This record gives sequence, C-alpha cells and structure tokens, in this order.
Amino acid sequence: MIPPQGVSEAPRGSLTPPWKYPRLWETKDKELKRLDTKLTLRRPRAINVRRIMKLARPIQAAALIFLAALAGGCAVFAPKTVAAPRPAPPRSAAIEEAKPEATPVQEVKLEEAKTIIPAEERTSADSNGQIQEKDDATISIEDALTFYEEAIQARERGDLDAAIKALDEAYGIILKLNVPPDSPLTQEKNNLRILISQRILEINAMRRNPIVNNHKSFPLIENEFVKKEIDSFVGPERKAFLEGYKRAGFYRDWIVEELRKAGLPEELSWLPLIESWFMPQAYSVARALGMWQFIRSTGLRYDLNQDKYVDERRDPYKSTLAAIRYLTDLHALFGDWTTALAGYNCGEGFVQRCINSQSISYLDNFWDLFKRLPFQTARYVPRLIAAIMIIREPEKYGMTLPEPYPLLKFETVKISYPTKLSALSTALGLEATELEFLNPELRQKSTPETAYELKVPIGYTEKASQAINNVPKYVPPEYATHYVRSGETLSVIARKYGTSVQMIQRLNNLRGTMIYPGQTLKIPGRG
Repeated sequence: MIPPQGVSEAPRGSLTPPWKYPRLWETKDKELKRLDTKLTLRRPRAINVRRIMKLARPIQAAALIFLAALAGGCAVFAPKTVAAPRPAPPRSAAIEEAKPEATPVQEVKLEEAKTIIPAEERTSADSNGQIQEKDDATISIEDALTFYEEAIQARERGDLDAAIKALDEAYGIILKLNVPPDSPLTQEKNNLRILISQRILEINAMRRNPIVNNHKSFPLIENEFVKKEIDSFVGPERKAFLEGYKRAGFYRDWIVEELRKAGLPEELSWLPLIESWFMPQAYSVARALGMWQFIRSTGLRYDLNQDKYVDERRDPYKSTLAAIRYLTDLHALFGDWTTALAGYNCGEGFVQRCINSQSISYLDNFWDLFKRLPFQTARYVPRLIAAIMIIREPEKYGMTLPEPYPLLKFETVKISYPTKLSALSTALGLEATELEFLNPELRQKSTPETAYELKVPIGYTEKASQAINNVPKYVPPEYATHYVRSGETLSVIARKYGTSVQMIQRLNNLRGTMIYPGQTLKIPGRG
C-alpha cells in the first residue's frame, strides 16, 4: 500500500503506519483521525530530500574528478571540471559540443578496444579454443594408439623390452594430455590408459616366468584347491568324468583346430568337459545352455541366433566359435587365462568389481582373487586344471581313460520349409534320433520356416535332397506362456487353459508333476 503523499515510511520498531489500514482512517483537512478517539497519531516527519542532495554535491564532484583522472591520465585538473552541472542540452548539441574535449578520451578507448573482447566474440573465441584443444587431444590419442599397437606387435615377436618402451611412450602421451572433464574424449583416454596398464602387467608377468607364454599357454598349478577337485573327479564324479571324456571325441579335434587358428591355448578345448560334460543340450539352473553354457544375453552378443525354431547355443560348432571370441575378449580384458575363465563363468563385470574392491589397484594372479569369488566360480578354474592334469597323467591319479568316440563327420543339405526330423529320418532309412543328434540346435525337432542347412550323415546328401520333396510340411503347434505362481499345480494350470496335464508335460519335457514358482511353462492349444 502506498503511503499518503508527503508522508514517509515509519522507522523499524515503530507502530504500524496508519495509512496501511485505509478503512480505519479518514482524511479531513489534512489530518488523520482514528476511529478510536482515545488515540491520535501524528504523521512521521518527511525526509528533507533537498537538504540531502545539497550535502551530496561535493561528494559527487570529487567522484567525477577521480573518474576523469583515471580516464584521461591527467595529474592536474582544471577547476572547470568541478563546476556545478548545467542542464543537459539536447543529444545532438551535446555530441557536437563534446567533440574537441573527447579526442584524448577516444584515443584511450581505442587503445582499450584492442584488449577488450565483447561478450559474443569472447564466447566465440572460447569455443574456437575448445575446438582446437579437442583436435589436439584427438591427435594425441591417435599417437598413443600408434605406440600401443607397436607394443602389441613387439610382444608377439617376443621383444618385451621394445613392447615396454612403446607402452611407456603411449602412457606418457596420455599423462600429458589435458582433456576437459565434459569432453567425449575423456572416456577414450581412460579406456586407453586401462589397456596400457593391463599390457604392462601382462608383460611383467611374462618376464617373471619366461618359460610360460601368458597368451598361448594355460598355467597349471597343483595347489590345495586343485587337489580337492582331483579327488572329486577320481571319486564321486568318476563316472560322469569318464562319460564326458568319451563324448569329447565327437568334437574336440575340431575345437583344437579352431583354437590353433585363433592362437589360444589348446587346454581350453577341455572347458566343455567342466561346463557340460560335452553335452550340447545341457541346461543349468542359471539358464545357461549348450556345450559352452552360454546365457541368453551373452549368446546374442556373440551372434548366436535364438528364436522359436533354432537356439544356436546348442549348436556345438557355432557355439564353439562364439566361445573362442568371448574367451579372446576376456583375455584381452584381464591379461591372464585364469582370471579370464573366472569372468567366463560368472561374468566379466562381477570379476572386475571384485578386482576394484581390493585394497590395491592391480591383480597379480587369479589366486589373489580366489577367495573373493562365489563358490561356483572359485571352484571353476581349479576344476579345469584338475581335469587337464588327470587327462595328461591318468596313471598318476589312478584313472584309466576310455577310448573317445570318433569325430563326428557330416554333410549338409538345404531345406527351405519346416520338416519334421523324424519323418525325414524315416524317409532316409535312419534311426529316429540320428538327425536329432546331428542337429541339437533345432528346438522343435524340425527345420525352421526359413532356409536352413541341415546336417546329415556322410553319403546322404543326394538322397536327402530327393526325400525332402516327399516329406510333408510340418506345422508346429502354437502355445501360450504361463509363469507359475505360488500354490499352482499342473492340474490347476491345465484346467485354466483347457488342456491336459499330459500335454503340458510333453511340451515342457517334464517327467513328473513338480513345478516351482517363477517357472515358465508352454501351454499347448493357445496362440
């Protein structure tokens, strides 16, 4: 509320000014009267603005003299500069009148204009500066990558001194590189620094043990953990171990050849023995599938197709190539095979978090990490070492290894529409399970709707090509997906979907009626 004219605001701590309540007051003959006649307030004294302005004139004049001295660089000023100000002339006349006296000031302003950059130009200059800095950073990272590649080549040649020297050069460039925190190059710089550090640790490990090549050999250490797994294979797991060893003959020679092509240790060919006993259709509680036990996400990452008809995690050959790629990436990440295998079992992210949680920022070997890993993963590496040691010296551990099965050999024939494998086996005069054994990746025990290279026994290519035209097209049944809830039974689920318990058991390969909450069931007869 604006106070009455000529009346200033009351000072703090005083009574509330009466003009803030206009309904309680009336103005008559320039006097304010309160309705309550017991109390009458006077207006506060108005501030004498003219007197204050008069006292402030000398201060204003002194300030003007000081500013003029700074602008003109003069030591002595003429008295006219402190004269009382006169009314300002019109703008055009004021400009004409100020021209002779403003010449020195203009010169000073021109000199200052050389050093002062407007806000817009300054932003542009900063932006250009950042772009130039980014370009320099990009060039520096490329130089560091060049030295890094030279180090890798030197390591492959066995010249460890040259490799270390190149890595030192690359790391020196990274340390000198000044990248803004918000630059997209920051992540590239950090990734390259980690790679260089890993290669330095790897080469130092090779120097400590020059007999073993850390890249192409698998370290075999017989410690207490390995001995415990040897006792398990020789004792309670003896039968499963010998059966898995026999099944290894179907695939191992081909796996060894692929490992040699990739430059990986041949000892890794025994990894499926630990993972699945060399069974292509093995399925774990962690939903890992196939001979190499890929989970769904990792299989998709390494191009293993998974759809209604085909799950290539169960294909022994395609999953082997994917496993070789995955193991190569893990070794490049961790620098040694034992740690890489731990990452293969429980995921590289989990192993990396275990390493980062240590009180030191590096990892000398897998056994420093052993006790931090889950039981299944910590046991995984000693089991592989134990299996390799038994296979190399079975007599030492009281084992007699059976003769492995012969290597699987087959031909392929192209089929462009769904065909039931049992019907095709009958047409070829083969046992019903023979084509299923050669093609374990086919989920419906039939070929998919798209073109597919079906594996058939040697010598059956022409006969299969002719038989395909006479085999009827297979239409797989549609089914719904049901997630089991707590308290549900197969009979309750069967009544809900209008089917039978036997149909649900057959479609889901259930031997009994036991189901558990969270389990996924296929329900026949529904789309």
